[in-house]
Amino acid sequence: MHTKALLLASIPAATAAETILGAYIFSRHGDRTTKAYSPAKLTALGAEQVYRSGSWYRSRYIDSRSSTRINGISSDLADLSELSVTAPVDNVLQGSAGIFLQGLYPPAGSVNSQKLANGTTIEAPLSGYQYIPVNTAAVTSSAQAESNAWLQGNSGCPAAVNSSQAYFQSKEYLELLESTKEFYQNLLPVYESTFSSETATFKNAYSLYDYIHVATIHNSSIPSSNLLTPSTLQTLSDLANIHEFSLAYNASSPIRAVAGSVLASHIVSTLNSSVSAASKQKLNIQFGPYGTFASFFGLTQLPAVSNDFTSIVDYASSMTFELFTKSASSSPDQDEVFVRFLFANGTASDSNPAKAYPLFGQDKTELPWTTFVAEMNKIALEGGSKEWCEACGEKTGSCAAYYPAAEETASVSEAKKGGMSNAVAGVIGAMVTLGVVLGLQALILGVGGLRLTKRRKQQQGISEVFHVSAEKTSFSDTSSVQKA
Repeated sequence: MHTKALLLASIPAATAAETILGAYIFSRHGDRTTKAYSPAKLTALGAEQVYRSGSWYRSRYIDSRSSTRINGISSDLADLSELSVTAPVDNVLQGSAGIFLQGLYPPAGSVNSQKLANGTTIEAPLSGYQYIPVNTAAVTSSAQAESNAWLQGNSGCPAAVNSSQAYFQSKEYLELLESTKEFYQNLLPVYESTFSSETATFKNAYSLYDYIHVATIHNSSIPSSNLLTPSTLQTLSDLANIHEFSLAYNASSPIRAVAGSVLASHIVSTLNSSVSAASKQKLNIQFGPYGTFASFFGLTQLPAVSNDFTSIVDYASSMTFELFTKSASSSPDQDEVFVRFLFANGTASDSNPAKAYPLFGQDKTELPWTTFVAEMNKIALEGGSKEWCEACGEKTGSCAAYYPAAEETASVSEAKKGGMSNAVAGVIGAMVTLGVVLGLQALILGVGGLRLTKRRKQQQGISEVFHVSAEKTSFSDTSSVQKA
């Protein structure tokens, strides 16, 4: 989303009759180094971006003076029972989450101090720095998103991988691959130190865009920079947008957007706890890659609101689900609760506030809670659940627990036929092979007087980083599936 202003509904300030019950924030990381050189690292600029975003959300949801403050949430000292913060096992996303929290709950000075039994007052280090833990996201689809060059490589969902791979056989892809050959080849002088002529094609549209985009932000000089005209930079962005959205969502193959589906499930289950008067959790924050945004946008029909929702979201972008009621009751009924979807492309701030947009083709930005849940459940998949395993066609790992009968039936069937099961045959075969290998090794060492030495594995070349295979990436910045 780099060029056009999004169609938007101005964000409403809560009225006196409106009470915010809870919120769910999903954010992309801040500016980082290029994925061409793994691992990607969060930059100082990126840290500043997410810190400012956290500060803006503090002014909206945490500050005691805010009219949109979440009802009853602690304003100065973070109450960990009210917060849940998660990010994938990724240094860029984990780092971004930690810095965002410092904007949300900055050092509290003497407020964050403790008086000991002997009368001594101890203030927390770093001017009362607040230590808010960032939990590791359990969803495999987000792991190491920022160091991966392709969308579904970490999704853990075979069906999603196959669906995304199908794009590379589509008419649209093949036509763009052919029609953009000259465009990418003409830019070789800019990136030939990293990309070969063979890899400089539309197949690697995002990697090429990312490499140049990062360079234009951080490099004072770029080889053959005269080739990077505003028009060329825009074309690079447009092609990357097409490439990534096509890998993240397809209306005829919803499983491609598995990241968005898993995110939808988590949003509903989390907000549901905020509806309950018995729950103390009021604010959930999750960091994830840009691919999750794209998948979720497609599933919730946001491209119908604006075509800009098919573009890669900027660094530090965030989308928020705001739970509120217009009832004066401290325990409103479910039919008195509503949800508002907000989105900020780039760092949320007073000059770029999160704005409200309608979901699921609705004509209003305020959805009744029951309607929101019903619509979200149509697209939701709980990560690791039986439904997820079936939809993904996964029967190994954690999914194996759902298919023990099938494995047992196969073994019994083999036994009844008088044969041995695959597992038994495999063990016997392995033992026989091992015996032969050890026998030959002993013979060689004994007769030839040879000795064994270790040999260091040669480091893989960088060209492998950009090779697209079924074993690689994310939608980035998503989430419920995911590139960062």
